[in-house]
Amino acid sequence: MAIENEEIFSKIVRAGRRTYFFDVRETKAGDYYLTITESKKFTNEDGSFYYKKHKIYLYKEDFPEFESSLSEMIKYIIKEKGEEVISERHQKDFNSNES
Repeated sequence: MAIENEEIFSKIVRAGRRTYFFDVRETKAGDYYLTITESKKFTNEDGSFYYKKHKIYLYKEDFPEFESSLSEMIKYIIKEKGEEVISERHQKDFNSNES
């Protein structure tokens, strides 16, 4: 039997200051579940870095609804706003009052 929370399969997605970790883990009972972790890098005033992490635990019984809802949300966003990323809004010096 595997150790609780042992990673079985992992994938990392780097996206600017954010990194997403998708990890398949095993329960004490031997079943699998998915953890999705967002890690975001921040800079202290002294130039050193720190990370904030947020984690979601997703179990097999929730997969169909989660997958359906995620797909619906992605399609809605693309339909309403297109695939172009409005990246300048994410810059520290972005000013929404500029023309």
